[in-house]
Amino acid sequence: MTMAQGASVRALASRINASVVREGLSLETVLRQSKTPSPRDASLLRALCFGALRWHHRLQWQANQLLTRPLKRGDAELAALIRVGLYQLQWLRVPDHAAVAASVGAAECLGRASAKGLVNAVLRRFLREGQELNRRMAGVSEAVTSHPGWMLERLKTEWPAKWREIVASNNEPPPMWLRVNARRTTTGQYLATLSEAGIAGQSAEEPSSAVLLAEAQAMSTLPGFAEGHVSVQDAAAQLAAGLLNLKPSMRVLDACAAPGGKSAHILESCPEINELVAVDRDADRLAVVDAEFERLWLTGTLIHGDAAAPAEWWDERPFDRILVDAPCSALGVIRRHPDIKVLRRAEDIGRSATAQRSLLRGLWPLLAPGGRLLYSTCTTSREENQKQIQLLIEEAPAIHRPVATIGTSRQILPGEANMDGFYYAWVEKAE
Repeated sequence: MTMAQGASVRALASRINASVVREGLSLETVLRQSKTPSPRDASLLRALCFGALRWHHRLQWQANQLLTRPLKRGDAELAALIRVGLYQLQWLRVPDHAAVAASVGAAECLGRASAKGLVNAVLRRFLREGQELNRRMAGVSEAVTSHPGWMLERLKTEWPAKWREIVASNNEPPPMWLRVNARRTTTGQYLATLSEAGIAGQSAEEPSSAVLLAEAQAMSTLPGFAEGHVSVQDAAAQLAAGLLNLKPSMRVLDACAAPGGKSAHILESCPEINELVAVDRDADRLAVVDAEFERLWLTGTLIHGDAAAPAEWWDERPFDRILVDAPCSALGVIRRHPDIKVLRRAEDIGRSATAQRSLLRGLWPLLAPGGRLLYSTCTTSREENQKQIQLLIEEAPAIHRPVATIGTSRQILPGEANMDGFYYAWVEKAE
């Protein structure tokens, strides 16, 4: 990579970072909308984007200490460039002189040639004073953990014995899990296929469909991916199909289906079910579900609609199983989406909880007598998890029939058995 290319990639990473921090856009959204660099540069771009957001709070604290005066409000891209530069000096295997030079060049790519001296001075000062700076940082919990204060306090309150482990896991790059399509191959056969391709992987104790790769791979390089033999999905997300206790001839609803991984796994796990109905209110995301079904050779009924307002789309035929994979604060998947630490706010927890309650109240009448509803989220927040199930149990008799059986809930914390943070609980309706 030439110096000019290195500068260009760092400039793009800074623009993306600034868009996330300043405009509140998700990292994946901005990456999709950005001009894709060459394949050779794409991995560096993702490393810079994800890393600078994963360590945002630490990097911002360091930058504040190193700057002689605060940057102006309109200097969002310049501020992002300094954070990107500090990130690469601490975590990337790039020679210090090359990292500094490329970052200085990036200032010119951003149209800020006048700031080249500032970028150079800040990064070189870090190289001289970094050790002392990090000693001073020891008493600043937001910087040490790279988590916002409100999130740290919630984790400490809800998980007093585990919060340090959760924080550490959140700051690690995520592993890559695959889900083997039981309709096309077996886990053992696919592991053998991976081995032949020179890709190391191992099966999991649960679920039986899961394969953990030793190193992340581009989906296009996975053998059998295009043919529908395998999908990318965290092992924790793969638990849903088993917890539904599927049987032939059942009618199943996935109420918040996009992007379709759990819907597909339901069809892969029990091809004999009568019908799988996948509902989502986002038409573009529902199109992703459709494309995923086509790749996996699966058939389901896709409905564009609001799961919380079933009167708009329900045909009044009850479902034997309902999966409510509810929208949530996503605090359990921060390692996959580090921008959550920047984008999420404390008040978002309450908003999510209100929406989840509406979903459960609206969907409970659609469940057949003797049927099972499985509630899941990818968060660690008790307000969005245990509290929602308790409210459903209390309100169910007044909504439509009482609860017959309360399934044991399970909270998977981030990093547990290499899985993402997930919550599951199921309830069954009285006959």
